[in-house]
Amino acid sequence: MKLTILGGGGFRVPLVYGALLTDHAEGRVTEVVLHDLDDGRLHAVARVLAEQASTVADAPTVTATTDLDEALRGADFVFSAIRVGGLEGRANDERVALAEGVLGQETVGAGGIAYGLRTVPVAVDIARRVARLAPDAWVINFTNPAGLVTEAMSRHLGDRVIGICDSPVGLGRRIARVLGANPREAFIDYVGLNHLGWVRGLRVAGRDELPRLLADSDLLGSFEEGKLFGVDWLRSLGAIPNEYLHYYYFNRETVRAYQQAEKTRGAFLRDQQARFYEEMRRPDAAALTAWDRTRAEREATYMAENRETAGAGDRDADDLSGGYEKVALALMRAIARDERTTLILNVRNQGALSVLDSDAVIEVPCLVDANGAHPVAVAPLPEHATGLVCAVKGVEREVLAAAASGSRASAVKAFALHPLVDSVNVARRLVEGYTAVHPGLAYLR
Repeated sequence: MKLTILGGGGFRVPLVYGALLTDHAEGRVTEVVLHDLDDGRLHAVARVLAEQASTVADAPTVTATTDLDEALRGADFVFSAIRVGGLEGRANDERVALAEGVLGQETVGAGGIAYGLRTVPVAVDIARRVARLAPDAWVINFTNPAGLVTEAMSRHLGDRVIGICDSPVGLGRRIARVLGANPREAFIDYVGLNHLGWVRGLRVAGRDELPRLLADSDLLGSFEEGKLFGVDWLRSLGAIPNEYLHYYYFNRETVRAYQQAEKTRGAFLRDQQARFYEEMRRPDAAALTAWDRTRAEREATYMAENRETAGAGDRDADDLSGGYEKVALALMRAIARDERTTLILNVRNQGALSVLDSDAVIEVPCLVDANGAHPVAVAPLPEHATGLVCAVKGVEREVLAAAASGSRASAVKAFALHPLVDSVNVARRLVEGYTAVHPGLAYLR
């Protein structure tokens, strides 16, 4: 099978290739095509992949190209992990928002809206090309904001585009671990949107073990989310929220911590990865060693401001291993080999969550087989969560409308309606600030 990776010069591509190297069964991926606009980044990542494959006899072949149509032709799977505007764009998203006293995180709040506004037109173009050049391909979307971008692409690809994220996987794994359960044998009752969901149950052999966790203060406070949100708040919710909900539940504290930080997350990653790619310009550089070192630092500093605000301390070693590449591989295996499995994915609602329409992309457990991903019907969310999900989905729809029409008024509306942007005037200034720094938003009129 042929796998095309869009954003093939991206830093995390070796995670995906590393997962492919563990698959030796019939029907596996045998050809990987990397596509990126930056030939230098492609060359750097290809060097890392070559070192990864050096001891694997049946490693998938790797080619690289800057020609998108060439990359897509004949693909069985397309993995989309692009970053429109690069990490400089992410740093600008954070800077403009924080100057207005609101959150600039890349998927949540003002920063997520800005990122979505410049990414959706590019993602739509990709979807149209896939429909034309590889109509039988399955698109696995990891491009952020993942739910929003998946919904934009689904309008052209239907259910052949599936969004993935490692956050629910990591959360379910942590909960299972503290309860002494095998994550592979547990059903995670997780419901919401991408980076806006809650674990409401964890069933092992038909028994929900989450009440036991909520009742035990020591267990509840022993893992990442317990430290981040606090035992009392988790008990009040009666659920375990995705870590990204910390931006909503502790917004003022987080914004203040980001404003006081020496560097924003985007600026840190921009500078860190620039050093890596610069090092890769040296022919004698040990590519895989340099990548491993850089990745370890990246993972250890993930959501550092949030953990500092909560007094949560450093991340546990078990949480530094990522996970989205494992989800991608499991998804491809299930579809290509009809190996039925259950995964938490971003898919069209199709009636699974009654409060949203059938085309709304949600993040829920899905049954996956050769025909794709099928969302499991889920119980309604409590009112506080329903309100938040509906409000953010409404914002996503305004972003899609702005991207389709080029309407500046729709863009302002998207910012103004977001729960973390508390003023129409702030929304207007955000649109002015973002259009001033992002050439990719020049289409807004």
